[in-house]
Parts: sequence; structure tokens; C-alpha cells
Amino acid sequence: METRKITILSAAFPLRGGIAHFAGLLYKELIKTFEVKVITFKRQYPSILFPGKTQLETGDDVETIPTKVELDSINPLNWIKVGRRIKIDAPDILIIKHWMPFFAPIYGTIARIVRNNGTTKVVAVCHNIIPHEKKPGDKALTKYFFSAVDYFITLSKSVEEDLFKLYPNAKHKCLFHPVYSNFGNSVAKEVAREKLNLNDSKVMLFFGFIRDYKGLDTLLQSIALIKDKMDFTLIVAGEFYSNEEKYISLTNELGLNDVVKYFSDFIPQNDVTYFFSACDVVVLPYKSATQSGIVQIANNFNKPMISTNVGGLPEVIEDGRTGYLVEKENPRQLADAILKYYDGNKEAKFVENILSESDKYSWGEFVKGMMELVEK
Repeated sequence: METRKITILSAAFPLRGGIAHFAGLLYKELIKTFEVKVITFKRQYPSILFPGKTQLETGDDVETIPTKVELDSINPLNWIKVGRRIKIDAPDILIIKHWMPFFAPIYGTIARIVRNNGTTKVVAVCHNIIPHEKKPGDKALTKYFFSAVDYFITLSKSVEEDLFKLYPNAKHKCLFHPVYSNFGNSVAKEVAREKLNLNDSKVMLFFGFIRDYKGLDTLLQSIALIKDKMDFTLIVAGEFYSNEEKYISLTNELGLNDVVKYFSDFIPQNDVTYFFSACDVVVLPYKSATQSGIVQIANNFNKPMISTNVGGLPEVIEDGRTGYLVEKENPRQLADAILKYYDGNKEAKFVENILSESDKYSWGEFVKGMMELVEK
């Protein structure tokens, strides 16, 4: 089969977030070789189910791609209409981004309609199989979608294992999550720190939507153990999708107001560079994970990471080489790793090692691997 036409069905511009950014970068790689269309949501979530402030990309100089904004997540008649249109268009491949079961009925319905044309192959790119915050019916909904998929791409061995538990005979390939290269280039540390009004010589970063499974409480407990041993600032940058008051209260109780700086709004795309450029290290104290897009933003900016040893994170973060790995929910071990990082002046060496690994996280390698699976 010679692929000429590809359609991507996913959250994408003008929607915000990691899934949308992934779709945009995938489009930009595919369009170099193929005719590509992107279909995204005009309503991604009903407002009652969305914990954030806006579902749309904000800020100046946002990187855009051409999209058809037409999918309604809660209107089955719309799913049928979109499915019929893709079926008639008859792309060689329909790529569907899967990250949570809420969208499985939509995707499963559309995939079934499209495959009836006898031409289109359906590829599911899986960020998760079952979400971190599980709900009744997750497996049944996901199976409904997966039974209409021809090929699966997983982004970590952890996700691959979850796929086989749910769908043992899946035709699949496990590929590295590519870097998020859409946030511009680094700026000098001193410039970024001035922009963010930071004064300490040591700066750590916790970045992304704040959910309980990401372990911010563990990180706060760990830095409470070292606040008297060195001067530092912890940046917490991201919108609260969990109870904000719980974390603010813990910050107060631990006496961390002088060392923790919260930026609790969604960070616009063109501001992300300042947060990663300002820090010495990115900390990911996750309690559970499959993989993390934050890792590949950090890799894009050549930033070392201190992370918990969960899910697919150790597949990308090499302990003692590009960062440090610690046990989950272990504030003491996390605190020791932070001290070891700074006391050992590890930044320069870890950055050198990250640069040596950059090729395997390219979008070209990702697309090559996906096409090998489909066209084999």
C-alpha cells in the first residue's frame, strides 16, 4: 500500500494542551510527504466536565495549523456526519489520538463508518489506555473503540503493557514520544529569570496541569526537608485541575511561602520557553504515569530531570546520566536526589548527555516507525 492521503482526528489547534500540540507537530512532519487533513473539536468537553478556565489556545505568536473545526463530543448525529465525510474522502490512513475513554464512543463510531469504504486503515496513537483517574465503564468504552482499530502506536512500554491487557492481539509498535519542539528556542537563564522575577541562583520547575497523581504534595514535603540547606526557588507553573486550596494550605503549613512561586494559570505557548529556560532542573514527582509530555518539553529545552521511577518515565530519563530516578511518594529520597544534583554540579554533564540522545526523539523517526507498521 502506497500512502498518499492521511486524516488526523484529534484535539488540535485552536484547542490548547499537549494532545493538541502533538497533533500539530505530527501534521507538520506528515505534510512534508503526504496530503494531510486535521479534524478537531468544536466542542471537546461539555463545560460541566472541564475543570480549566478555557479550552482554547491563548497568547501571541501561537503556532497554528489548518484544521477543520467540526467534531462535537456529545452529539452522536455529528459523529455520523463526520464519519461519512471521512469515508467518502477515503484517506489511506485515519490517525486517531487516544488518551481517555470519554472520547472512545466518538472515535469508535467514526472508525466503524470510515472503514466501510474498504480503503482506509485506522491507526490509534495511544497516550494512555486507561486514564490515571479511573472511572466505571472505562474498559468497556475503550474496547468499543479499539475493536475498530487496525494498528496501534504506544508511546511507552507501560502503555504497551496496558494495551495487551485489554487487547492481546493488537497489531502495534512502541515508539518514543517525540519532543515538543513548538515552544521556540531557549533564552539565556538570566533573561528568563528576570522575566519571571526570580532572584535565587538555584531554580527548580514543576510544570503542567496540577492533578493529584502528579505528586506535587510529595515535592512540597521534600523541599521542606532541604529549605534550610540551600537557597532555591521552586516554580509551580500550571493550572489547578485538583483542589488548589489543598496545595496552598500544605505550602503554608510547611513554611514554604518564601521558596515556592505559583503561576497557577494555563501557561501560553509563547511563554513556556521562559519557565524551562529559567530552571536548572525539572522535577516530576508523579505517583503514577504512562509517559509524560512534560518530559519531552524538558528534552526540547535540554533540561535534566529528577523523576519518580513510575510508568514509562525511566524509559526516557536515564538515572545518573540525564537525570535522577527515585521511589514514588518518598519525600526523603526525592530531597536527597535534589541535593545530590546541586552538590555534584550535574547540570552541564546531564545536558551534554541529553543532547547526545536527541535524534531518537525526532518527529521524523516517529513518522518513519508508524509508516513501517502500517505499510509492512
